Amino acid sequence: MLRIRSLTALLAGAATVAIALGAPLSAAMAESLKIGVTPGPHAQILEVVKPLAAKEGLDLQVLEFSDYVIPNQALSQGDLDANSFQHQPYLDNQAKDRGYEIVSVAKTVVFPIGIYSKKLKSLDDLAVGDKVAIPNDPTNGGRVLLLLQAKGLIKLKDGGTLKASPIDIVENPKKLQIVELDAAQLPRSLDDVTAAAINTNYAIEAGMDPVKDAIAREAAESPYANLIAVRKADKDKPWVAKLVKVYQSAEVKEFILTKFKNAVVPAW
Repeated sequence: MLRIRSLTALLAGAATVAIALGAPLSAAMAESLKIGVTPGPHAQILEVVKPLAAKEGLDLQVLEFSDYVIPNQALSQGDLDANSFQHQPYLDNQAKDRGYEIVSVAKTVVFPIGIYSKKLKSLDDLAVGDKVAIPNDPTNGGRVLLLLQAKGLIKLKDGGTLKASPIDIVENPKKLQIVELDAAQLPRSLDDVTAAAINTNYAIEAGMDPVKDAIAREAAESPYANLIAVRKADKDKPWVAKLVKVYQSAEVKEFILTKFKNAVVPAW
């Protein structure tokens, strides 16, 4: 009983201090959550979400990761409470390959992927044997191959899927050399290849304008909507609904439309 009374007194004391300092009691007792993101738009959007979440009793700690692999690993291991960086096909692939019990709870934004070049102004200018770099992760790599196919540069076996890889190329008239690289390294590859397909978040981080600088780009209605992911065991917890509510608010949508000017598109 002594321990219980001591704990009660400690909490009461903390509340008294919070009130004395002018801090709302709800802020003092906010639920702390760690959210994993990649640098660039995902991180910028979460910084706008933070003060809105605070009004709902959530204290968000936004942690940046430089690749697409660790955020799901960290979430699965309990080092994160949620992450916001990936689209559904990528999550599905990771869950299948690694056994993650991770699920999507909300759509966030669409990043139409673009192809960039320091040497060309159009994909039509690609010459025989030119090098084209693509992401080396299974879904984004397949996504780019489908884009190259849509532009008439290659043909994939049976029309191709998101799981397509360079070995699925059955027609390659220009004998393009497809170079697979880590997605985060693609902006730096532009000096060494003729063109590179770069995810929008990494293009923006590297100072490129996806709308003006890409020589080819997916349509804005790309089906690869990004999402907020949590552990399956947490999906029905109250904080998840609160997080989704503030992320999909009018304030956040207005920020995305104003800040990114169609380089990033709200998906809700």
